Amino acid sequence: MGAPKFSVVIPFFNEEGNARALLDETLLAVARLGGDFEVLMVNDASRDRTAEILAGVAQADPRCVLLTNARNAGQAASLNRGFLAARGEWILTMDGDGQNDPADYPALWSKLAESGADMVVGVRANRKDSALRQQMSRIANAVRGRILRDGVDDSGCALKIFRREVVGSFLPMKTLYSFMPALAVAGGFKVVQAPVNHRPRAAGVSNYGLRVMLWRPLVDLLGLWWFTRRSFPVRRIGG
Repeated sequence: MGAPKFSVVIPFFNEEGNARALLDETLLAVARLGGDFEVLMVNDASRDRTAEILAGVAQADPRCVLLTNARNAGQAASLNRGFLAARGEWILTMDGDGQNDPADYPALWSKLAESGADMVVGVRANRKDSALRQQMSRIANAVRGRILRDGVDDSGCALKIFRREVVGSFLPMKTLYSFMPALAVAGGFKVVQAPVNHRPRAAGVSNYGLRVMLWRPLVDLLGLWWFTRRSFPVRRIGG
């Protein structure tokens, strides 16, 4: 079997109440893009029935592939594992909590086509998170944008589509999900953004708290500020 056009990478951790419905939606939405695809489901050592549900989906649909972490490694490591396993020309990402809407993928794909960009990042409209989480996100995005100048208003939105080659610009860091657009820009890739839907969590609880959203990204931001000014744009080498 040849490589698919699209690879969808979704990390899951204790999402037994959301996984099946999200995957059903994803299969329908990605099929509308008009190409062969695979869905890489990364189970991050879930302690509930998530693994059982994902295994059932993989058994029923050969387009769905289950990758299982031996221990809980975090969202960024799970994404990275999916990126390394992806065979598609284009990689699509989302969270496994069901707050992202897979129905937004066709609009993101159209934005890529009309802009000629290498990556499109969703900007969550009418967010359904708590007021505290939204305020934290606004502050973090403002600080990050001012320092890294990636031109992205909501780097934390998990809905993204990008060329497989963009993965080469990423660093294996625990806050990768916050800095993928900035790393892509530093690598010489064109990044655009588009508004997307955001939904309330239907089941379960958030797996990422204040510590993850505040001090870790701020510490890594300092390192990336240095890195983006010392790196060279790999995409542009050789014309």
